Amino acid sequence: MTDETTPAEAKQPDEIELIEALKQVIDPELMINIVDLGLIYDVSKEEGVVSVDMTLTSPACPAGPQIINQSKMALEQLEGVDEAKIQLVMTPPWSPERMTDDARDQLGIF
Repeated sequence: MTDETTPAEAKQPDEIELIEALKQVIDPELMINIVDLGLIYDVSKEEGVVSVDMTLTSPACPAGPQIINQSKMALEQLEGVDEAKIQLVMTPPWSPERMTDDARDQLGIF
């Protein structure tokens, strides 16, 4: 008997764990995590592959490549995630209304 598990038997993270991992990614300009900023539109998983649809606060966001790369890394370090596919979408466009109340408070938006 061995302790090895096949990929199908490996622990698969649930949506809450995936969102918590994405909360570790901080927008370097606003210093707020990308989940609370409302940048994450959809998270799905299937057999070790996590797919994320996300946006940026603006199409010309200079931190975009860094945020996307950090999102991929945050998800891929979870047990049961073999690959994270980050899809950048601009529809619907981001607006401050997508932010959590805590994020709006931090930025002084009421």
